[in-house]
Amino acid sequence: MPFARRMMVERRQWLTAAEFTDLVSLGQILPGPNIVNVSICVGWRFAGAAGIFAALAGLVFVPFWIVIGFGIIHATYGEVPRVQGAFMGIAAAGAGLVIATGLKMARPMIGSIQALIFIVLGFGAIAIMRWPLMPVVLVLATLSILVTAWIRGRR
Repeated sequence: MPFARRMMVERRQWLTAAEFTDLVSLGQILPGPNIVNVSICVGWRFAGAAGIFAALAGLVFVPFWIVIGFGIIHATYGEVPRVQGAFMGIAAAGAGLVIATGLKMARPMIGSIQALIFIVLGFGAIAIMRWPLMPVVLVLATLSILVTAWIRGRR
């Protein structure tokens, strides 16, 4: 998303900062990845249905072929120790990116006992108890909404 904003707002000036923010807000309430939704909206704005196709192709085409290429390399040379090491490094980098993103998202919650409780409950249920993700998320999301409503109602 930061790369998309830099390209569409700062470099190409296809959108103003406010327009980009509006599209991201719209993209968050629509199903699917935010950046895909933003690209669909920008493609439609500039070239209609053909713009949607071009935007999606530009967003998905290169990563798709990179993943296919990695799959071919792994299927062909997956037993080679250096290839195994390279894939272990890629996996570690991916895990690091996920952890870094999670920490950035958690930063605003520092100091919130309510958030800490739900983080611990979620970690315990999924990582320790090995319960399925979706039911845990649904239950904890419902509970967090109820607790927040109860706390706000007391104010």
